[in-house]
Amino acid sequence: MMHAQNIDEVIEHLDGIIAECLSENSKLAFFPILYRKVTIAVKSGIEQKEFEDNARMEHLDVVFANRYLEAYSQFKSGTKPTDSWIKAFDEAYAFWPIVLQHLLCGINAHINLDLGIAAAEIAGPEIETLKNDFNQINALLSSMVEDVQQEIGRISPIVGVLDTLAGKLDERLVDFSIQIARDGAWEFAKAYHQASTSERVKLIADRDHSIAWLGKDIMKPGWLLRVIAGFIKIFERKSVRKIALALEGKSP
Repeated sequence: MMHAQNIDEVIEHLDGIIAECLSENSKLAFFPILYRKVTIAVKSGIEQKEFEDNARMEHLDVVFANRYLEAYSQFKSGTKPTDSWIKAFDEAYAFWPIVLQHLLCGINAHINLDLGIAAAEIAGPEIETLKNDFNQINALLSSMVEDVQQEIGRISPIVGVLDTLAGKLDERLVDFSIQIARDGAWEFAKAYHQASTSERVKLIADRDHSIAWLGKDIMKPGWLLRVIAGFIKIFERKSVRKIALALEGKSP
């Protein structure tokens, strides 16, 4: 079972997962590539003392990351992670989901379920003292949207054309969706923080069930969105390794 003690170990574990997934030609490489970028950005923010409590922020980052590392380890060992992560992991070799769907399904599980739990567990007696730093991570994620959009544009030419035509509109929509997810995660964190041990078990089960349904909708949306995704898929790169290189900002 992978378990990180600090942010550098988080990055090392993510490197290992990426390498393993690429060796298996698994599309599960896509999410940890994005997650590694976010983690490096958080590490830089901590080093630049951009957070109200930088030591606490590293603690949050590590506890948060360990939920993904644990879920991935459980999946690879044949034990059951949360249903939210199963929706993402079960599509490792599926043909039709596009790169953006793989990324969004991972983001869905990690932000909408894992983040609230991690925040509540490290907050101490007064969770409200964490809110500003919690929101700072949101601002950091939003600032990375444009780079991610450009990388996806290299993988999916049709998405790139739509991005050019739409200007900043689609980036604003992604910013908005991240904000909605973060706001939901914060409300869940507060409820989880105030709950008793027995109540927390039910809170996680209920939240996991609803987030898993959202993951299902991401991977298998209604017919119109499925047709659009299928059209994008026709023109999208098919090589997992080439897609990974593009997501890393390298020439495939």
